[in-house]
Amino acid sequence: MRCAAVALALTASIACANAGAWTLPHGHWQVFTAVTQSQAGRSFDAAGRPSVPTTFTKLLLQNTFEYGLTSAITLFATPAYVMAKVQTPTVPLTIARDASFEAGARLMLFAHLGKLALQTSYKTAGAFDLSVSAGRASGRQIELRLLYGTNFKLFGHDGFADLQIAQRWIAHPRPNETPLDLTAGLWLTRDTMVMAQSFNIVSAGDAAAPYTYYRSHKLELSVVEKLSRHWSLQVGAFYSPAGQNALVERGVSVSLWTQD
Repeated sequence: MRCAAVALALTASIACANAGAWTLPHGHWQVFTAVTQSQAGRSFDAAGRPSVPTTFTKLLLQNTFEYGLTSAITLFATPAYVMAKVQTPTVPLTIARDASFEAGARLMLFAHLGKLALQTSYKTAGAFDLSVSAGRASGRQIELRLLYGTNFKLFGHDGFADLQIAQRWIAHPRPNETPLDLTAGLWLTRDTMVMAQSFNIVSAGDAAAPYTYYRSHKLELSVVEKLSRHWSLQVGAFYSPAGQNALVERGVSVSLWTQD
């Protein structure tokens, strides 16, 4: 496995899931501050078997700022900082401390029968602030994302569902990626919501050495507690049940939501 130093990140998933396909009203703002701690003791090999002994730990700090430029256009920016350590049978111990910055905009296309939005962003990042890393090389990516969200009722409780599919163009030698994210949330009480999410990444076939094809699948369950009119707290845990040339990763995340 040439890309034995694979380091698959949560990559702003919390912020994307919170905002979803919805845009902010004109002049309004919100902030998501997230801390994610993850680890792995094995990696999936090229056949998808969790058989590669791996030492991996990662601490990811993110702040996503969103602002409603108009009722149809929301601007966002996400600075992040990561501390990571990885070692495999073919890759020596690598320790990295990296920063990244992503900025973009979300445009509401229509708001009938749910919300359909188009989002674009540009990201410049250190090695472990991108989806995959072999060594400590930094990189850049451009992303185009289509988002669909809708509200529903289940046994008298309010809920929402959000589907996102994207294309990422990433500077070589990293391959391009296609992410697919699914989120469902249900308010059990006026102040408590449970949320289930699935984060999936499939790479293209254009990788250059030392990178290769990979895919990652993560499942996350979380609880969101509304603390006040302006503050909410999300606590979740995630796990990678399947993958290929990727980490068997598990971790926890805590996110504080603030809005005006």
